[in-house]
Amino acid sequence: MTYIDSTGRAHTVDATVGDTVMATAVKNGIPGIVAECGGNRSCATCHVWVAERFAPLVGGPGDMEEDLLDMGVSDRRPTSRLSCQIRITEDLDGLTVEIPADQP
Repeated sequence: MTYIDSTGRAHTVDATVGDTVMATAVKNGIPGIVAECGGNRSCATCHVWVAERFAPLVGGPGDMEEDLLDMGVSDRRPTSRLSCQIRITEDLDGLTVEIPADQP
């Protein structure tokens, strides 16, 4: 999968099926994914924008995630998600996400 940081630099890493996009970022030292709550859906410091072509495969946020995005993210977009809530599947091979310049 590929993470695009706030400077536009691409970081391509191998992701393990079953891991989350957030856990993969943390394991690989991807800059910009703070992951303050460790993936417990209690912050929004792992906010990403999912590439348009992957948005239907990833799906939309659940109610709790929706609330966190609404309250904590100033630069929300239609493809905004918390990376802790996106589990890697075979269908997501090549997934690309952008990381905002600022996390809440």
